[in-house]
Amino acid sequence: MNEHSLSGSSARLAGQSPQTPGDVPADATPMMAQYLEIAAAHPGHLLFYRMGDFYELFFDDAVKAAAALDIALTKRGKHQGADIAMCGVPVHAADAYLARLIRKGFKVAICEQVEDPKEAKKRGAKAVVRREVIRLVTPGTLTEDALLDARSANHLAALARAEGRYALAFTDMSDGSFQVCSVAEGALAHALARVQPAELLVSDTLPGEPDLKPQLAEWQDVLTPLAAPHFDSRAGESALKELYKVAALDAFGNFSRAELAAMGAVVRYLGLTQKGKLPAMKPPRREAAQGVMVIDAATRRNLELTETLSGGRDGSLLAAIDFTKTAGGARLLARHLSAPLTDADAIAGRLDAVQHFVEARGQRHQLRQLLSLTPDLARALQRISLGRGGPRDLGAVRDAISAAQEIAAALRLDPRAMACAAIADAASALSSGDAAVPALHARLLAMLAPELPLTERDGGFVAKGALPELDAALELRDESKRVIAGLEAGLKSSTGIASLKIRHNNVIGYHVEVTSVHAERLLQPPLAQQFIHRQTLPNAARFSTVELNTLASRIHDAAVRALSLELELFAALVAGTQALMAPLSALADALSTLDVHAALAELAEAQNWARPLVDHSLAFEVRAGRHPVVEAMLAKTAQDFVPNDCNLTARKDGGSGRLWLITGPNMAGKSTYLRQNALIAILAQAGSFVPAASAHIGVVDRVFSRVGASDDLARGRSTFMVEMVETAAILTQATPRSLVILDEIGRGTATFDGLSIAWGTLEHLDSVNAARALFATHYHELTALSRQLPELHCAAMRVKEWKGDIVFLHEVASGAADRSYGIQVARLAGLPPSVIARAQAVLSALEKGDEGRRARTLIDDLPLFSQKASPEMAQDDAVRDALAAINPDELSPRDALQLIYRLIALSREGGK
Repeated sequence: MNEHSLSGSSARLAGQSPQTPGDVPADATPMMAQYLEIAAAHPGHLLFYRMGDFYELFFDDAVKAAAALDIALTKRGKHQGADIAMCGVPVHAADAYLARLIRKGFKVAICEQVEDPKEAKKRGAKAVVRREVIRLVTPGTLTEDALLDARSANHLAALARAEGRYALAFTDMSDGSFQVCSVAEGALAHALARVQPAELLVSDTLPGEPDLKPQLAEWQDVLTPLAAPHFDSRAGESALKELYKVAALDAFGNFSRAELAAMGAVVRYLGLTQKGKLPAMKPPRREAAQGVMVIDAATRRNLELTETLSGGRDGSLLAAIDFTKTAGGARLLARHLSAPLTDADAIAGRLDAVQHFVEARGQRHQLRQLLSLTPDLARALQRISLGRGGPRDLGAVRDAISAAQEIAAALRLDPRAMACAAIADAASALSSGDAAVPALHARLLAMLAPELPLTERDGGFVAKGALPELDAALELRDESKRVIAGLEAGLKSSTGIASLKIRHNNVIGYHVEVTSVHAERLLQPPLAQQFIHRQTLPNAARFSTVELNTLASRIHDAAVRALSLELELFAALVAGTQALMAPLSALADALSTLDVHAALAELAEAQNWARPLVDHSLAFEVRAGRHPVVEAMLAKTAQDFVPNDCNLTARKDGGSGRLWLITGPNMAGKSTYLRQNALIAILAQAGSFVPAASAHIGVVDRVFSRVGASDDLARGRSTFMVEMVETAAILTQATPRSLVILDEIGRGTATFDGLSIAWGTLEHLDSVNAARALFATHYHELTALSRQLPELHCAAMRVKEWKGDIVFLHEVASGAADRSYGIQVARLAGLPPSVIARAQAVLSALEKGDEGRRARTLIDDLPLFSQKASPEMAQDDAVRDALAAINPDELSPRDALQLIYRLIALSREGGK
C-alpha cells in the first residue's frame, strides 16, 4: 500500500474527532486505522504524523494548523463523499512551525516512524510502517533553541493543595532548575506573577473554586487541568525518589505534603510528555516562606520590571540593566530581579562579588571577554540528557569547559577574588573536583571538528586524525570520487562524446548521462556491450557500466562505514556527557553567576551607580537617586537626569518621616520619583548597585505600587474600581517593613469623594500600616494632615513660572505646592487657545466667592444658559430672595403674618 494514500473510511472529519481507538471504522485502511488510533490516544494535541520528509496533519488538525501557520490547506482522498483536509510541514523546518503553534496556544504530538520500511514489508505488502508518538510538545516543555527565547526562562509550574495548604513547584526544563515554595491562599496571584509560568498544571477541580477563580483568572490561557490523582502527594513522593534514585528525600529538604504533590505533578507530567525520557533535573530547592520580596502583579506591571506595559522587553528595567554576556547569565539576572532577597547577609554576599569586579577592572574585562565566547551550556546539557542533542551541543560542552578552566585559573591567582565567598564558590564549581570532567573535555577537544553540523546524521563532525579507521573510510570514499572523475574523462575519450557526464541521484545512484543525440551510439555495438541502458528522458539517456557500478558500491560502502563510525563515536561522547550531568550543570550555574556579578559591576561603573547598605533596620535613605530607565533614555539624547533625595526613615530614627506627601503639577516628575525609589529598593535587594550617590535600605518585605490607571473590562471593572481594588490590597497587606508608592488616589471620582478617600488612605497608612510610603496627590488640602500626623512629611516638585508658562525643574523640595498648573500643562499639550482661555476664566471664578454663587455664575456664563430668564424663573428668584432675607429670630408674630401674605402675593404674581 502507498503510505501517502489516506482514502478510505474515517471517523475524523472536520468538526468530529474520534475519542477512542474503538471509533476506528471496520473498513478503514491500515494507514487510516493507525492514524486514528494514535490521534485518539492524544486528544487536545495537533498530531504531526511523519510521512517521509514531511509531518502531515489531517481533518480538524489540518484546518486549525493551516489557519494558524498561514499555509495551504489541501485535500487527499474522501470519506463518505467528503474531502479529507490535509496540510503538511517539512521535517527540516518543523521547529519554526512548532514555535508558531506553541505561541498560539496549541499543543503538538510528534509521531515518528520507528521502523525501517524494509522491515515493515517483511510483514506483508500492505503492512504499515510502525509509528509512535515520541514526544508531546507543550508551552512548558520546550528545549530547542528555535522554540525558546535564549535570555528568558520558560517555566512549567504546578499548583497543588494538600492538608489545606498550597504549594507551587516550577521548573525550567530547558536548564534543569527546579524550585518549590509554600504559598498562602491569598498570595497565589503574587507567586504566579513572579514565576510567570508558560504552562500551569492544576487539578481539574481547582479553577472553578470561588476563592481561587479570581487568582487564576490571568492565567487561564496557560492552564493545563489534570485529573486529581495526578496531584497525589504520595505518588509524587515516589516519582521524586525514582527520579533522583534515592530512598528518602530528607537530603533535599523537609517538604510538606502540598510541596510533594506539586513537585510530583511536575515530574510526572514531564514523564508523560517526554514519553518516559526525563530530563536531567537539578535537586529541588525549597524557597523560604519569607525569603524573597513580595511584589504583586499590579506592582510588577506598573514598575515595568521585566516588560513594559505594552508587553515588550525594551524599555523595561531588565533591559536597562542587562549587561550580561551569556544567555544563562541573562536568565539568572531576570530571576534575581523578579525575586529580590530579604536576607541582608545573602544580599551582602552578592554585593561583595559585584564590588570585587568593580574594583578589579582588568580581571572583569578578561572574564567578560571569555564569557562572550561561551555557549548556552545549561540548555545544551538538557537536550543531551533527553537524547535530542546534536554535535553542536557537544561542541557547547567543549567550549564551555574551555572557558571555565581559563576563568577558574585567573580567579584562583587573585587572593581578593578568592576572599569573596560567592566568587570562590563559583571558581570551585568551574574547576570541578571530578577528574572525569577534564577527561571528557580532552576527548571532546580531540574528537570534535572546529565546524560542526546541526545533526549527527549529517556527518563530518569528527576532527581529522581523531579516528584512523574513519579517516581511512573517508579517504576511500574521496579517492573513489577522484577515480570516477578519471573514469568520466576516459569514457569521453573512448566514445568521443565530449558532453558525457557521470552524475548521481538518490533513485538510480551513479550513472552515465548523454544527450538524446548521442544516446543511439551507446545503444549500438560495440558500445552497447559496455554501456547498460538505465533510463530514457525527453532530452537525455542514462547508462551504467560494470566499472562504474563497482566504484559506486565502493563509495557507498565507504560512506556508510564512515557515518557508522561517526555515529558510534557520537553515542559514546553523549553517554560520557550524560554521566557527568551534575558537575557540568554546576559549572553552567557558576558561569551564569559570574556573568551576572561582572555585568552588574560593568553597569555600576558605566552608569556611576553606588553600593547600597542593606540591613534589617527600617531605614530608607537615598541620596541623589535616579530612575535607571529614564536616565538611560535621556542619555541617548545627551540629556541629564535630575537626581533627588528621599528619606523615609522615621523621625525618631533621625529621618524626615516615613510617610511623604508629594504635591506638584503634572509633568513635573512625581510618578518618576515614586517609581525610582521603588526600583532602587528592588535593585538593592536583588544584589545590584543602585543609581544613587548613596543608599541605606532597611530590608523591604513587600513593594506595593498604585501608579497609573487602566480599566479591566474583562472583569467588569472601571478604572476607578481597579484603583480601589489595588489600594484595598495595599491597606490590608502592607506592614512596617513594606514600601508603598501611591499616585493620585481618588482621582477617578467626584472631587470631594476622591479627597475623602485619599484622606482616609493617608491616615490608615500612618496609623495602621506604619509602612514607608510615598503618596503623590493633587489634593493640596491633604497637606493640613502634617499637623496631625507626626511622620507625615510634605514635599513638592519645584517649577518656575516665566511669562505665563512654567518650567519643570524636576526637583523635589520640602514644602507643599500651592497649585497644580493644570492649565499650563494643557497648553503644553496643545489644547486650542479658546479652550485654554475659557479654562482660565472658569478657574478664576472658582477661586473667588461663595461656592454656590460661583457655580451659578459659571452656569449663567455658559451659552446654553445665557438667554434672558423667563418670567417664571425671575419670579422664582424673587421668592427665593425674599426667603433668603428673612432672619427668623427677629420676627414678631405680626411681622411673620405680614411676611406670609407678601410671599403669597409674590407667588401669585408669578402664576399670572
